[in-house]
Amino acid sequence: MTVVPPVGVLGPESQIPGIAASDPAAGPGGAGSAGGSFGDVLSQQIGNLTSLQETAASASQSLADGSATDVASVVTAVEKAQLAMQLAGQIRTKGSEAINDIFHTQI
Repeated sequence: MTVVPPVGVLGPESQIPGIAASDPAAGPGGAGSAGGSFGDVLSQQIGNLTSLQETAASASQSLADGSATDVASVVTAVEKAQLAMQLAGQIRTKGSEAINDIFHTQI
């Protein structure tokens, strides 16, 4: 039988890059440890997405012109960019659904 460790015991591999771990002492949502407003975090993550896409584009271009030496790193860069874009699309969809739910809420 496998024992799953409590959430607080999980290592850095379970953390999302760019998102700070919440601090219970900071109050609801751990806003004190996030290091900025929601808009700042969103802007930073969009910048990270753009960076991943540019890295994937340059890696695939170097593969196409024959200057790439490691095909696995090119595939990894392209997959990271693809997964990040899928995540961004899902977050956008969930945000739109949440806004629609708020607008349709009767008071």
